Amino acid sequence: METFRPFFELNRIQNEINRLFEHLSEFHEGADPVAAWTPNVDVYEGGNELVLKFELPGVDPASVHLSVNGNSLILRGNKPRTEPAPGAKFHCLERGFGSFKRVIRLGTPINTHQARTEYRDGLLKITFPKVPNRRGEEVAIPIKEIA
Repeated sequence: METFRPFFELNRIQNEINRLFEHLSEFHEGADPVAAWTPNVDVYEGGNELVLKFELPGVDPASVHLSVNGNSLILRGNKPRTEPAPGAKFHCLERGFGSFKRVIRLGTPINTHQARTEYRDGLLKITFPKVPNRRGEEVAIPIKEIA
């Protein structure tokens, strides 16, 4: 019997809503709405690492651009449309394609200079070492007495 996890389901719904608004905010005049596609991602912490896994089936890793700006990871790329045989008649067209951009807010302090990436079977894995969070910690400041 499956366990009902309401907070997990609420989190999933919130992520879908965030993706929708992210996609709408990036939509620009002249873009093809049929070609809109956004890759799925898992983000988790394990030990001393922050790990992100993006599903990028059919995407050439050479067409993917990955960067970090502030506390945001930015993934851009293009998934080409595979053309059917000439004269083919579609009965169903669900696979997404086109340019994509995905921005993930990183809530954990990480070392961006030591990031590791792996791309295998359409799955991009990015691993960042975590660093101690210095913000919000009490830091003693020595007082120098002047005579």
